[in-house]
Amino acid sequence: MDFLRLSDIPAADLAGKRIFIRADFNVPFTADGALSDDTRIRATLPGIRACLEAGAAVMVTSHLGRPQEGALTAAESLAPVATRLAELLGQPVPLVHNWTDGSFDVVPGGIVILENCRGNPGEKADDPALAARIARIVDLYVNDAFGTAHRRECTLHALALAAPVACAGPLMTAELDALGRALARPARPLAAIVAGSKVSTKLTILESLADKVDVLVLGGGIANTFLAARGCPVGASLHEPDLLDAARAVERRLAEHAGVVWLPEDVVVADRFAPDALTRTVHVDDVPEGWMILDIGPDSRDSLADVLHRAGTIVWNGPVGVFEMDAFAAGTRALATAVAASPAYSIAGGGDTLAAIARFGITERIDYISTGGGAFLEFLEGRELPALAALRARARPASRRLPPKPVFENEPEPA
Repeated sequence: MDFLRLSDIPAADLAGKRIFIRADFNVPFTADGALSDDTRIRATLPGIRACLEAGAAVMVTSHLGRPQEGALTAAESLAPVATRLAELLGQPVPLVHNWTDGSFDVVPGGIVILENCRGNPGEKADDPALAARIARIVDLYVNDAFGTAHRRECTLHALALAAPVACAGPLMTAELDALGRALARPARPLAAIVAGSKVSTKLTILESLADKVDVLVLGGGIANTFLAARGCPVGASLHEPDLLDAARAVERRLAEHAGVVWLPEDVVVADRFAPDALTRTVHVDDVPEGWMILDIGPDSRDSLADVLHRAGTIVWNGPVGVFEMDAFAAGTRALATAVAASPAYSIAGGGDTLAAIARFGITERIDYISTGGGAFLEFLEGRELPALAALRARARPASRRLPPKPVFENEPEPA
């Protein structure tokens, strides 16, 4: 992909430079306000450490939640992130408020966290004036926040265009390399697993993948809609009757290049949506009226494992059953085991998928786990991610020269 990488810049050229890193620290907290998972913080450490070890003055920011611009609350502060980052780096990480005018100090080899960027008026609107103001205190902009790359916001898009030099950090680079390998130059057969409650929310993804993949594996309410489109009874299962023609169109697009849709042949049905519901395993042609499909059956698990074993590349987004309930977890457990056991190159993304990977203990057996949710899905759709578009726009050789010397004094705002 045509963009400048942080690793393309010699470490010696980073010394003394003011480096602005846009990270994704949108981390979860417990009910009492304690940080509950630092995975996203740890994921940014390689880029931050590379800059610190080169002697750069590092500024890092992120969004957290959905604050009202100009009115941050304590619950939306990056203060807990600063504390955890200081522990991980073994050095102080001050939190800077009201930072867009540059009225703060950061020395070479030091780092500060700039308070929640979504609190700045103009952030959500991708305000070029805000970007220009921030760019005055930046020598090098680094985007290491793939999870938000689908957002057109100031610190993701306009600032990348306004900064003297803009590049992708190691986390962003790894995500794009992994997705490029999976979709742009895949080992064949390419199998994509797409599951979810509604075809309508993922129709454009399905249409895009229909032109690329050899096998499209469907689960959840999406699979139910496709089963209904084939004339199978789905009882009270979640499905979208008004999208049956769209489902048939996806199947036809796959068939045009000898691709196929994989759907279960047997399913686990329940008389109600509850952990203690009555259940049966039936053929997809025999779903009782009033019952709902909540998982795939044993024959389908075996069939799916065989498909994935023969794949060259696997892209996985979504479970094939209501795996949060033990009674309907067998299908997603079998899917996870099959992906992990397959010799294929595997990449997985999306919140439910990551939860399934963690639950079934296969994290170390997936080749790449994407940190992106919405960005991962939009990449699968084939959309241009705004953050990536900005980095590509800055990839010309003339845009790669860092300022010749650092300037750390605060410059006055223009009148």
